[in-house]
Amino acid sequence: MVNVPSLVSLSIDALKRELIHGDDLLPHVYELPLELFNSLVECLPPLALQKLQSEMPFKNYDDYGPSSDDLKMGRKRGRYGNFDTAWKALFKFRWPDLAECVKPVDWQQIYWETHVQNCLDEAAEIALLPSFSGCLGEIQILENILQYIGYVDDMSNLASDYLKLSYHCQQFGCYSRRLRLQNVLCVLESCQLLRKSNLQSLVVQWIRSSEHVAGLCKLLNQNSRTLTSLEFVHCKISSSFMATICGSLCSSGAETHQIHHFSISSSSFHEIDPVSLAHSLASFLSSGRSLRSLKLCDNNLDRNFAKSVFSTLLDSSCSLTSFDLSENNISGWLSIFNWKSNTFLSSSGVTKSLQSLRILKLGGNNLQKDDAGNLRYVLVQMPSLEILDLSDNPIEDDGIRSLIPYFAEASKSCSPLTDLNLGSCELSSDGVILLLDVLSTLARPLNSLSLADNGLGSQVAEALGKFWGTSIQVLNLEGIGLGPSGFRKLRDIRMENLKLVKLNIRSCGASGLEGEYL
Repeated sequence: MVNVPSLVSLSIDALKRELIHGDDLLPHVYELPLELFNSLVECLPPLALQKLQSEMPFKNYDDYGPSSDDLKMGRKRGRYGNFDTAWKALFKFRWPDLAECVKPVDWQQIYWETHVQNCLDEAAEIALLPSFSGCLGEIQILENILQYIGYVDDMSNLASDYLKLSYHCQQFGCYSRRLRLQNVLCVLESCQLLRKSNLQSLVVQWIRSSEHVAGLCKLLNQNSRTLTSLEFVHCKISSSFMATICGSLCSSGAETHQIHHFSISSSSFHEIDPVSLAHSLASFLSSGRSLRSLKLCDNNLDRNFAKSVFSTLLDSSCSLTSFDLSENNISGWLSIFNWKSNTFLSSSGVTKSLQSLRILKLGGNNLQKDDAGNLRYVLVQMPSLEILDLSDNPIEDDGIRSLIPYFAEASKSCSPLTDLNLGSCELSSDGVILLLDVLSTLARPLNSLSLADNGLGSQVAEALGKFWGTSIQVLNLEGIGLGPSGFRKLRDIRMENLKLVKLNIRSCGASGLEGEYL
């Protein structure tokens, strides 16, 4: 039996089409009974919902106090309640995999921001083709994207403007706060396309040429008052690049920029004179009084570059909370600094410390035991440190012994340290047993510890058993070679009072007994 559509559903379907293609019905729609109005809102496509909301009278209804027409004002307020819910439903329908990853304050804003990002991504794929020689704004948006926002009927008769990238950027670019741009979009034309945006976060990929740098810098200058996060991925960095970027971000002749989070990852630093490049980056960092997070990861940086960056940070006035130098080759980077009476001095001789630093990531840097010894003095000057990652560095047992005085001091001072990663550090049971004894005495126990991929053997089982008695919640012992005897010792430990929520004992050499559980 065929379901016959109701008069209400037929009317709503007609209203959807009319709202997209005309404005004549809007005044009458606003006067619909509240129940019908909300039913309409719940089933409108994005374009129609956008028009209905943007033209809604009494937009600033929260500014209105009680009046003699309370009932009418109540109806106006009631009409707004379902808009955010409707935008959330539209977002989940179009991007179900992203819906749980975002926590927006405004679902309308995040919907159109993601839509613009999709349009830009599709345009980039076309612009990257060798055969492309036109304007970015003339690139036509795919039909399935147009259908998602409400252009369903009679696509061939649509006005040509709706099909172009320029239309979508101009109409919805004002909602863009976070964008990701490939190099082909970092041109002067993009600045015009995105002139209405107020970017707070920008990720830039594959910058290689001066043309891309010029377009990017104009876009940065255009958003210099709002931009707080800037990330470069797979880019070619030079001293002139850094100097130009810094100049673009310092708006209205100011000597400082407003970037809070700065990242360069998986990129190459090319310069005939490495000192000049390091100086340019140092100048950028020195101009960042608002800088809170710095990431220079997987860039093949050497020890001299790392020394220059760290010296600059020590002498800067920023309050850094996160510093990531992972996946470089900086062994010996702390060797030039002075150590006197446990006081860390910068190269200029002025006492400095990273008092606000909460996260320090130095994984995969080929750090040796001497580096661990020098690092001990640096860590003492970081009283707010919560997360320390030294994984994938061959510091060996001697390196751990050098760091143990720091952990011993932390046990007395109620250190906020919660997460420690020592995976793949070429440690043995001797060094780890000493470490666990100290970590067990911390006034504020660790939440997470990784000792993965160190050949510890079954000898460490007893020390691990004692350590379990602390408030540790996440423990990674993958690949430490416990063997059957070591595993049995751990398995026999009473677990009633343990705080563990995750324990990884894969590849521990006890076939059939290992896994990830709790």
